[in-house]
Amino acid sequence: MSKIASKPAATGPKAKVLYCESDSSVLTVASKLFERAGYMVDHAAGRATAEVALRKGTYDIVILGHTLTRDDRHHLPYMVKKANELTQVMVIHASGKHPAVDVAIDSRDGEKAMLTALASLAELKLAVAV
Repeated sequence: MSKIASKPAATGPKAKVLYCESDSSVLTVASKLFERAGYMVDHAAGRATAEVALRKGTYDIVILGHTLTRDDRHHLPYMVKKANELTQVMVIHASGKHPAVDVAIDSRDGEKAMLTALASLAELKLAVAV
């Protein structure tokens, strides 16, 4: 059964992130990367858990990982924007344009590309809030 878990970063979170993957080992490793970078991360294993998290919580950024199905990476951005149109959406392993996706990156670009894209979304979110 899928779980939603949250751990705040030790130095204070930069943004509240929901990170979604289907593979729990990928989810665990990348969640730790985002937490070390200073983000407060909730994680959702699979589409159903992501939908529950979106109904129950509010997030600055939602990251849809490469182990989600192509269908999930297509439909979940619409659900994110329906839950809160100001929430930023980053999709890992995406091609082409999607009207509800703010940033799409290739999963082969590595951790640095993920953190750079995430930082740009967090900065944009802070600029909009001010």
